Amino acid sequence: MKYTTATPYIASYLIFLKDDAIAFLQRGNTGYMDGKYGLPSGKVEPDETFTECAIREAKEEVGVTVLPQHLDPVLTIHRKGEDGTHWVDLYFAVTEWEGDLANKEPDKHSDLAWFSPESFPENMVPSVRYSLQQIGMNTTYAEFGWKN
Repeated sequence: MKYTTATPYIASYLIFLKDDAIAFLQRGNTGYMDGKYGLPSGKVEPDETFTECAIREAKEEVGVTVLPQHLDPVLTIHRKGEDGTHWVDLYFAVTEWEGDLANKEPDKHSDLAWFSPESFPENMVPSVRYSLQQIGMNTTYAEFGWKN
């Protein structure tokens, strides 16, 4: 049977929480939102779960080991990209990990910085800012980029 439903891209986002602050990576040399702060994240690869993607991205982008039981899913967002692409993003809160966070992809990120929710940088990826606001309101599902 062939379905004719939408086939969105999917991604996992990591919200590393420590001392009331969240770890952000500043994008650089990617061609998408360069100079803006976002979260460690990545596209889910074929035959990979959201959890497996989050664990892989934690290691690749910030060099830490995260166990599946330490991933707390806090938001699912259906997002329409500026280019018209459709996305389903899953945000995980992480409070336990092994290792020290560091920028392990300096070719894609120019900075790793910790910000408290009261002092988020102005130059944030808009969908990430929106998602973190939704999480702050205990929303578990949201939509971004769609015209109502």
